[in-house]
Amino acid sequence: MGKLKGRGLPPRLGHAKPRFERRAAPKTSDDGRRSKDWLNTARWRRLRLEILERDQFTCRQTGVLLVGVYPAPHSPVVDHIKPHRGDPKLFWDPKNLQAVSKVWHDRTKQSLEKRGLA
Repeated sequence: MGKLKGRGLPPRLGHAKPRFERRAAPKTSDDGRRSKDWLNTARWRRLRLEILERDQFTCRQTGVLLVGVYPAPHSPVVDHIKPHRGDPKLFWDPKNLQAVSKVWHDRTKQSLEKRGLA
């Protein structure tokens, strides 16, 4: 095979538009934790159990009993009614929390959030 003559081919990726927008970093609380780290705290585990007991282990959206063990469809999930987006007041507010089934949360709630309706 012979060598290619000339300066070579122009770079193909140098002028491409970015395909994805960069998301803002998760907000941090006063103690430096990111909002997704709040789910790994004893405070969240206590609050989660309090909400499940308050709602009597019943999905507030479908009325089904939350008797499954993760990842079963009827396992309990504590959902933020209004997305907190890193706001600690919304994240920890019991009035903003509800017990729902995993299947409702993973299908219906995620669909609503993607469409901007939740």
